[in-house]
Amino acid sequence: MFSTAAILLLVFSVTSNCGYNTIQEEDEAVLASWAEVLNQYQRRADLIPNLVNTVKGYATQEEKVLTEVTRARAGIGSIQADEKTLNNPELFKKYAQAQSQMTSALSRLLVVAENYPQLKSNENFRDLQAQLEGTENRITVARNRYIQSVQKYNGTVRKFPSNLTAKIFGYETKPSFTVENEKEISKPPEVKF
Repeated sequence: MFSTAAILLLVFSVTSNCGYNTIQEEDEAVLASWAEVLNQYQRRADLIPNLVNTVKGYATQEEKVLTEVTRARAGIGSIQADEKTLNNPELFKKYAQAQSQMTSALSRLLVVAENYPQLKSNENFRDLQAQLEGTENRITVARNRYIQSVQKYNGTVRKFPSNLTAKIFGYETKPSFTVENEKEISKPPEVKF
């Protein structure tokens, strides 16, 4: 029948192309990029109390907006986001929605700040606003890297023959960030003069 060398060659060729090591590398890349997303979100959350306190000193009548920002930050803090979030699509969606609410609340806060020239000229506020803008850019970059690593990983766990290895070891596709209001943002902007 088959010689021992032929059987060993067959086993080696099957296991060398099974994709296990590639899945491991790409899974680690997804976890690392997710950790960076969380790191940038934490940076933003850490800036918020200082920003709110600075605005509060100038815009006391804007209590509703300040409350929304504080509530959004608390909502994010109530969700335990870590690498397990990646394997729970419902929790991932909930976390992404909480971050979206934070972005929206911060946007409203910055609009309020536009109505207060003294606040806009305050050095602390300008510094915090610049840090927040930089953090938002870092979040965008981190999310983009995460999306790319998830795309690569998901492709690997879905392609043959590595999909067989993924099924055997329980590796499933990971969730990616999506746009919640796709219909709304697909409309062209309306410009009025």
